[in-house]
Amino acid sequence: MSDYFRAGLSAVALAAGLAGPALAGPTYENASGGTFTFYGQFDPTWMSFDDGVNSYNDLADNTNSNSRVGFYVRQPFGAYKFQFHFETALGLKSSAAVNQTTEPKDMKWDRTRLRHVDFSLAGDFGKVSAGQGSMASDGAAGSDLSGTTLVVSQSLIDAAGAYQLTTSGGALSGIKLEDAFANFDGGRKGRIRYDTPSLNGFVLSAAYGTEILKSNVDDDYYDIAVRYNNKFGDYELASSLAVAWTDRDSADDIRDTVASVSVKHASGLNGTVTYGDRDTTGNYYYAKLGYEARFFSVGTTSMAVDYYSGDDLISSGSESESWGVGVVQKFDNYNVEAYASYRDYSFSDNSGTSYNDANLVLVGARWKF
Repeated sequence: MSDYFRAGLSAVALAAGLAGPALAGPTYENASGGTFTFYGQFDPTWMSFDDGVNSYNDLADNTNSNSRVGFYVRQPFGAYKFQFHFETALGLKSSAAVNQTTEPKDMKWDRTRLRHVDFSLAGDFGKVSAGQGSMASDGAAGSDLSGTTLVVSQSLIDAAGAYQLTTSGGALSGIKLEDAFANFDGGRKGRIRYDTPSLNGFVLSAAYGTEILKSNVDDDYYDIAVRYNNKFGDYELASSLAVAWTDRDSADDIRDTVASVSVKHASGLNGTVTYGDRDTTGNYYYAKLGYEARFFSVGTTSMAVDYYSGDDLISSGSESESWGVGVVQKFDNYNVEAYASYRDYSFSDNSGTSYNDANLVLVGARWKF
């Protein structure tokens, strides 16, 4: 057995071994109905990337759902509900940062790892949020009921986005996967956000934000989104549509449009479609077909195959294609999800340069506590 394969098995064993009996984040309640809830997760993964010239193997933190800790403080005030949410990534070596020329530190925490420092007030009027947190468009590209987003999703860049494509001559091209396979999904900023109450499954959101965790970024961000989630007999539906504007201080302004729809039948069969467009570059389509069933008593098994097609994302006439297959196995008594996936990438443009296909293998496990 190779050292790299042992590393992959260790990623699963480490998460499962730490879990022990099933745990849930402890919740403490005060006399007036307020609560404090702590939670977290650990998600090590073994990744093996082949760029068509060389293979690279590493143990990293799965950026599809990185390791993190956080807590909620919730307090009712009559008809209103106040909430404070804090969440930070642990700063472990990210699967999205590893590449051919750079080996990130095993652990590096700075303020950019903060995911949420967020206050909100909810009532009949809806919900108002302020602080570091999700813009309205965050997650709009990711409506997905397949149960496989740990390894198979429209966010291809989370697993190996910093790697470069190589040319047929064996040289690094300078084209990163995160650019050639973009998804244009919204992110988290220092923002103020409003969400309407749910109206028959529809929720409208709007936000304005700025970058408060990075220095020397003076861009402004605006977005709106509508989400619709519902059930119809044996069918479950999740969908999102968002438009996001970025007023950039030192470059052209951009507008992103993203939409996603996912449908799941009671049989476990499910399908997902995503579309994304940036007005200054190109667009992409993403489709996934999945199946979920309880083959084993330990928990649900989710599996899926997907396809990504992007046009003009790097330059006019460029084409990006990728397909992947993945499986996620839940272990309910331990709050563990073990997973494995394979993904293939191909790219072409009008420059006259030929590019090698690349592929990625992920094996790991996420433990929630």
